[in-house]
Amino acid sequence: MNRNILEYLEQTASCFPNKIAFEDERTSCTFKELEQRAQKLGSVLAAKVSVRQPIPIFMEKSINALAAFLGSVYAGCFYVLLDTRQPLIRLEQILNTLETNMIVTDQLHKGKLEKKGFAGKILCLEELEEETADIAVLEKIRKQAADIDPLYGIFTSGSTGIPKGVVVSHRSVIDFIDCFTELFQITDQDVIGNQAPFDFDVSVKDIYSTLKTGATMSIIPKRLFSFPTQLIDYLCEKEVTTLIWAVSALCMITTLKGFEYKIPGTVRKVLFSGEVMPMKHLNQWRESLPEAMFVNLYGPTEITCNCTYFIVDKTYEDILPIGEPFPNEKVFLLDEQEQLVEKPGIYGEICVSGTALSLGYYNSKEQTAKAFVQNPLNTRYAERIYRTGDLAYYNEENQLCFVGRKDCQIKHMGHRIELTEIESAIEKVEGVIRVCCVFDEANNKIVAYYEGNVEKRMIVKEIKLQLPAFMVPNVFRKVDSIPITKNGKMDRTLLKRMCTEEL
Repeated sequence: MNRNILEYLEQTASCFPNKIAFEDERTSCTFKELEQRAQKLGSVLAAKVSVRQPIPIFMEKSINALAAFLGSVYAGCFYVLLDTRQPLIRLEQILNTLETNMIVTDQLHKGKLEKKGFAGKILCLEELEEETADIAVLEKIRKQAADIDPLYGIFTSGSTGIPKGVVVSHRSVIDFIDCFTELFQITDQDVIGNQAPFDFDVSVKDIYSTLKTGATMSIIPKRLFSFPTQLIDYLCEKEVTTLIWAVSALCMITTLKGFEYKIPGTVRKVLFSGEVMPMKHLNQWRESLPEAMFVNLYGPTEITCNCTYFIVDKTYEDILPIGEPFPNEKVFLLDEQEQLVEKPGIYGEICVSGTALSLGYYNSKEQTAKAFVQNPLNTRYAERIYRTGDLAYYNEENQLCFVGRKDCQIKHMGHRIELTEIESAIEKVEGVIRVCCVFDEANNKIVAYYEGNVEKRMIVKEIKLQLPAFMVPNVFRKVDSIPITKNGKMDRTLLKRMCTEEL
């Protein structure tokens, strides 16, 4: 069994040395070339950074970034990708948490850092690569390595206003990717079309499925996600077989009627996550690609990508299950009294235990202790679980069904309401393309933002057949498009701010 993620790279480079591993808009690299680049970078970085320390990387997603990631790992460290568009103050908050003032970048982005006013130490990739690899140093580092060593860190927004960094170990990624690639039959014959940013954990599935199996990963230019015909041309040109995308990216193609232009006929696997998939859009995808496998994935960053999956086996008009746990992961529901939920239809918080749990939040014992706790159902030995803050229930087939965030459960007119239930009802109305509901506490109003060619009165008429009056939104706002975050999720925070300003 593998103990270090670099064994994926080395084994695959041995089997497929001259096969294209990764390609971006400017260049491509074989598995052997990537291995050699990473070993060279690892040798140089090892002389500058102690093992198990973070190496911040300031680049756009690219082959350069991947080489820097794996070079960091060869140095016995873990990598943290920094969003090049974020302001200096947030960069500095992350670096303060990591306790470093060093950043690895390339020549293309060095100027951006300097323009932002970054005063720390900049290591330029091109200069680092002028050195030669020291295999003896790398072997010494590997002998000291353990599978619980950190592999990467991903920073998410924190409730305190300071970004919090989820740190994930080699063991967790190996445990997950071994199951992931086997379950969904990802092999060296696949071409994975990468949509996710590299500081979003969906990309972990793209990158490490490629390294594990010998597939090829094609980094899709971000701009194409605004032009569906160009995006579909790209998928066809690259003969992409596998899409592991955010829901919003899939919905963009159907919203803009991309399949009326062309069907990307080589696509055989479509795996989606990040938020609830609207049934109208999923059904259009399935009608256009009837031979493809569609998989609904669920899971927060803290548990290494995903903890449940559901292979779509029929047409759903209402609630799409999030399914069953991945192998070697325990997923269960706890009610408000911390009792196990087993009966269908009863809401509970999704809790997870198993090897895939992350190491916690970097340099934040207090936040880690709040989210990663002892299983209250187990008083006999230490069992660490992660409380997701998400609500779910079991349907009559004993499949888990996602409800929404605990903090998306609002109190309105004396009733507890799930905003996602309202969204589900509105999405069924003919003419509605996408919808996102927010709650304006100050004015005690439910506000629905929606895309589509339909009037408010028609929406209200339709949803009154499904929902009680107290769940019908007080305000409807028609928008050209629902704003999304850079990670491809509907931007509820921005909508809530818009709602406050408008009302």
